[in-house]
Amino acid sequence: MRTLIIHNPRSGFGSDAVFQFERALVHGGDECVLRMLSEEFDARAACADVADFDMVVVSGGDGTVASLLYALRGTGTPVCVFPSGTANLLAANIGNAPEPSALARACRVGKTDDLDLGEVSWDDERGQRHTRGFALMSGTGFDAQIMQAALPRKAVMGQAAYFAAAIAHPRPAVERFTITVDGVTHEREGITCLVANNAMIQADIELVPGCRMDDGLLDVIMVKTSDAAHLLAPLALGLVDRTGRALGRPHLEAFTGREIRVEVSEPVPFEVDGDVVPGLVRAYEARVLPGAARIVVDAMSPYGSEDDGSSRFGDSDVIAYPR
Repeated sequence: MRTLIIHNPRSGFGSDAVFQFERALVHGGDECVLRMLSEEFDARAACADVADFDMVVVSGGDGTVASLLYALRGTGTPVCVFPSGTANLLAANIGNAPEPSALARACRVGKTDDLDLGEVSWDDERGQRHTRGFALMSGTGFDAQIMQAALPRKAVMGQAAYFAAAIAHPRPAVERFTITVDGVTHEREGITCLVANNAMIQADIELVPGCRMDDGLLDVIMVKTSDAAHLLAPLALGLVDRTGRALGRPHLEAFTGREIRVEVSEPVPFEVDGDVVPGLVRAYEARVLPGAARIVVDAMSPYGSEDDGSSRFGDSDVIAYPR
């Protein structure tokens, strides 16, 4: 088994768990390359020799992992997402057992599912065109403002930095959004508009019921409120109804489609999988890339099955997963 591990050492709190994972993964006769990303890394260059490997492991925060998955799109190479960031929401959405030894076993078993990615394009303030991939969500308005405000404290406070930033901005600006989903246009007012490939956030709360990464669709989530305190209602309901099917999500409205365009009445901050892009944005387009990422899954994942089957790469211990 030949494995490439691509690791961002600046993600999260600099955990050494990826090295524990590597020790559990590599058996006699295997070859493993550990590639450490520089501060200004090029995702395509980091993945340029992917055809030489049986497996790729991408290790870092959600922004790092999403950029690498986008660079690997369509290659058909199995990719394991290893959580090394602050929030690790993508790994949580995939749902594998998170322990390094369990992820190493999942790699050796080699069971995969083809999951969707999103692609987003926008013009910056100088008119230059940009395109990036995303695995979770991208958004304009209050969410990007929170991501931007949390940056200075993220390394120290972790996920708490996002909550501290939200408390510091209780009255976000209300904007008018023009949202076009598969050719149908909707006019809405609110504080943020998100385009999501999957919309499960912290505490396993689903912002949109039934949002999955294998349905060939993106979800547009409109936050229709003028007061950040109103967001406590859907979060509180989410703690007792994590799927949102029983109690719903007040102040949130969702649309579903494959091709989306979002226009904003005023230039606003814009984030892609938690990374805030430079400058402000007036409009962007997003589209789904169905089945673009071949992701390693185990029996704990909603994209896996109870039976792992035979091990593709051998030497994997049996683990009894709780159901």
